[in-house]
Formats: sequence, structure tokens, C-alpha cells
Amino acid sequence: MPQYKAPLRDMQFVLHELLNAEEHFSKLPAFQENVSRELVDQYLEAAADFCENELSPLNQVGDREGCTWNDGVVTTPTGFKEAYKKYVELGFPSLAAEEQYGGQGLPNSLGIIISEMIGSSNWAWGMYPGLSHGAVRTIEHHGTEEQKNTYLPKLISGEWTGTMCLTESHAGSDLGIIRTKAEPNADGSFAISGEKIFISAGEHDMADNIVHIVLARLPGAPKGTKGISLFIVPKFKLTADGEVGERNAVRCGSIEHKMGIHGNATCVINFDRATGYLIGPENRGLNAMFTFMNTARIGTAVQGLSAAESSFQGALAYAKDRLAMRSLSGPKAPEKEADPIIVHPAVRNLILTQKAFAEGGRALVYYLAHYADIVEKGATEEERKFADNILSLLTPIAKAFLTEVGYEAANKGVQVFGGHGFISEHGMEQIVRDTRIACLYEGTTEIQALDLLGRKVLQTQGAMLKDFTKIIHKFAEANKDNADLKEFVEPLAALNKEWGDLTMQIGMRAMQNPDEVGAAAVDYLYFSGYVTLAFLWARMAQVAQQQLAAGSTEVDFYNAKITTARFYFKKILPRVRSHVDVIAGGLEPLMTLDAEHFAF
Repeated sequence: MPQYKAPLRDMQFVLHELLNAEEHFSKLPAFQENVSRELVDQYLEAAADFCENELSPLNQVGDREGCTWNDGVVTTPTGFKEAYKKYVELGFPSLAAEEQYGGQGLPNSLGIIISEMIGSSNWAWGMYPGLSHGAVRTIEHHGTEEQKNTYLPKLISGEWTGTMCLTESHAGSDLGIIRTKAEPNADGSFAISGEKIFISAGEHDMADNIVHIVLARLPGAPKGTKGISLFIVPKFKLTADGEVGERNAVRCGSIEHKMGIHGNATCVINFDRATGYLIGPENRGLNAMFTFMNTARIGTAVQGLSAAESSFQGALAYAKDRLAMRSLSGPKAPEKEADPIIVHPAVRNLILTQKAFAEGGRALVYYLAHYADIVEKGATEEERKFADNILSLLTPIAKAFLTEVGYEAANKGVQVFGGHGFISEHGMEQIVRDTRIACLYEGTTEIQALDLLGRKVLQTQGAMLKDFTKIIHKFAEANKDNADLKEFVEPLAALNKEWGDLTMQIGMRAMQNPDEVGAAAVDYLYFSGYVTLAFLWARMAQVAQQQLAAGSTEVDFYNAKITTARFYFKKILPRVRSHVDVIAGGLEPLMTLDAEHFAF
């Protein structure tokens, strides 16, 4: 298994040089006094030490052992519980939570950066505390003061963990047809009855209590998504003083046998008139739930980044060491019996693709996280609204595009290893298996694509898209006379314009038949993702050029940035042409064949 090494230098490059994090925090009143570059770097170094030395060694252990289920009780793999205890002792659960409930009041973006390290070193383990963050955010935003005081301190400290209970076996992503019921009790609580599936970290032995955030229907609620309410349902009921009391009627019926993430318990959870408490207004549960879902979707985007990074690290180390054949242009290691495979162009293409997606994905996730900070803590309503628009547009791109290219990067890691990548000894195939789920949960790639094109772009008449393409346009205009950036700025500016033209073409076809949106959506999402990463790679190349011009001694680091940006523009960005061509093919080739004629 690749031994994870946190890429601190690249993280610092994105944070401090590309995104000017210290200036960013200084503009947010909540962080002006307490967030400095030194503080951020201290947290990153502490997280790196924990992930490299505690979590990474448990990654294959969790995959090999998996979780065990016995009459509703789930036991996590060897070492998981002890690692969680240390995680809590280090104070990581409370990092970005509100101070009045025991949090440290630091930016959420810092927590997202740390989650990258956790995910890269051990994704399955990271899902246990990771889902708690969404529960905390949901209660912070929508809970009553009593609910906040009751649940937040223990969730924030890490003594308890949280889950998101949405999916049912017949419903999948169509939450409008869920059947779980919530019947009023005389004391103001509700009796929750139903079965939820695919509940990550739904049962385990790592914390004293588990707080489930559950979607259910009240009696007489409207049909569809307009009749869904949200409830807090703890695994253990609480005593009068807020401590763990008797067991609630919540039981893990089974755990799934999965392709990957074996170390995380994916549960069937049964609610048998379990005591629950309404959070937020009646029949507005879906709105409140999206606080959780947006957090989860950014977290899933991190999984794509983490997969690319961990697979890249393993592939790079192997390619430098593995000897096979001679370079066609002559021996590069004549003293050895063969050349290291990293000298071969085909292998370099695999590894540079991983590097471009890992470092480009990091820039996109951190960029997104900074906008999330502004939505939460921006100084003015205008700033918060603009940031929310950018976040709304980019979240489906980040979730779907980064998980798809992260999965591609993971597969390329196996390819670098050849036959050795197919066996479990080296751990590269585990990354592929663990990452495959990222394209599915929190909304499949296809659902994210419909959200992007249908809701975020066409339903806003392009307003959200224009907010972002204006940012790219301003960057291109400001640098159009920069000869050193010409190779990046010119194609970026052209694609930015084409993005708007492509949107208009799809919109015109959709006016004749709305199914044209579904036919174009996935390829539109890929186009959007490649252009978004191109913008960030152009900016990273600019920063690197500026640092070299200023006389930086880190010549190799900054030259590598420029070279990788050039690789992205010349070898990856041209993929957009195939997506444009597919979109031009329209709906007709998809719908002509009758469903009964698919089989032969």
C-alpha cells in the first residue's frame, strides 16, 4: 500500500500563493483576529503527522478486515477505535464549529483541507467523523436553541457522531417517494418508523452515541418533496441532564457487502417508532437537509482529489524504481539492466495525468472552500449572495467532475504498476475500489449533471454561469498581453466564450424538447469541469512565473507547476472537443430505439 505523505508544500502553494488565504481570512470579521498563516500551517502539520502515522497504516487493515455485524452490533476494524480516540484528543472534530458550543471557531475551509489528508490516507476511516460535520452544520443552521445546547457540544467534541438517513430501497435519489413515517407523540416528540439504507457510519463502536438526521413524512403531508420533514433521532435517548440514557428504537438490521470502503459500516437502519425531534419547519425538511448535502458533496469532491493524490504518490514512487526496457531514444540508466519506466512517454502520460488532476483538484476544492467561508461569514449580504451563487454553480462540477477524474487517476495508478497493480499487495486496486462509490453517493454524476445544467444554469437563465465566466473573462483580459501566459490565456478565453455559446445552443433545443437537457447534461458537466480546471491551472502557472521572476530559489517546484499546466492544456484540455461533438449529436440517437428492442 502506498505510504501516504501529506503534500504540504503544494497545499501551502494553493492556500497562501494562489488563494492568498491570510488576506481572505482578514476580510471575514469572524476570523480577522484569530487566523494567521502560522496558525493554519501548524494545524496542517499536526494533521499531516496524524494521517501519515496513525491513519495510513490502518488503510489496508480496514480493507482486509472490514466491519463485522452481530445482532445489530457493528465492530470496526483493528485500530480504528483507537485512532478515533486520538483524533478527538487532538481536537480535530471541534475545529470549525461555533465557539459557544465548544468549537474552536476556525474557518470551515481549514477543516476541508484537513479532510483531504484524512481521505488520502484512509477514506473509510474518515467517513466516521466526516459525516458528523454535516450533522453539526444542520443543527447549527436549523435547530432550536434547546436542540443546539443538547446535541452540539457532544457532536463537536467528538464524543458522539452523526449520520444522514435519507435513502430508502425503493427511492434511491428520488427522495420525493420516501415512506418513513413520523407520528406525533403527546410530549411533542415524534415516533419515527421506517427503514433507511446505505447509511454510512450508521452503527459502530467508536463513539458513545450516534445522532441520526432522518427524513420522514408527517401525517397528511403533501406528496413529493414538498411533504418531507427532518428529524433528529439519537441512537440512545438522553437523560434529563443530556447524558446517554436508554436505547432508542433504532437498530442496524445489517451492513452491506461492498466493492470498497470496507472499513466503513454502510448500514440498513430500522426505526421502529423511535423517538425523534423535528428540526426546522414541518414539510421543509428537504431545504434543511441541503445544508447537510452541500457539506457532503464538497466532502465527496475531496474524495476524488484524495484518490488522485494517493494513487499518484504510489505510481510515482513505483515508476521511479521499476526497471523495464530501454528508452527508444537511448539508455537513460546505462549502469542498470533496464531503464526506470518513468522515462517512457506512455508512463509519463499516466503519471502526469494523475498529477494534473490531483493538483488541479486541490486548487478547485480549496477555491470552493473559500467561497463557502464567505457564504458563512461574509461581511455583507452582497458578498454572501455572490459567493453562494458561485458555490451553487461549482459544487456539482466539483462533486461529479473531480470524482470521475479521481477514479480515472486511480485506474491509471493500477496501469502504471501493470500486473502488480491488479493484486492487493501494493494497494493500488484498493484505491480504485474505494473511489468508485464517490461517483454514486450524494447524487450520481448524472444527477449532478442535471443539477448543473438544468437547475443552476438554464433555470437561472445563465445568471449563475455568467457570475463565474465573468471571473475567468477578467483574468483573461488582465493577462492578454502577457507573452509568458499566452499559451494558457488564449485557449482559456476561447473556451470561456464557447461555454456560453454551448449553453445557449442546448437551451434553444430544450425549448423544443426538455429531454435535450438530459441528453447533453453529462458531457456539459465534463466540458465545464475541464474549463474550470483550465482556469485554475492558468492561474497557478501565473503565480509560478511570478515567483520565478521574483528570484525564488524553489526553481524546480515552480517549473514543475508551469510544466504541469502546459501538460494539462496540451494533453488533457483538448478532451472538451469530444464532449462538444457529443452534445451536438442531440437527443435523437438516444431515444429512437424502443426499450423492448434493447435486448436481442
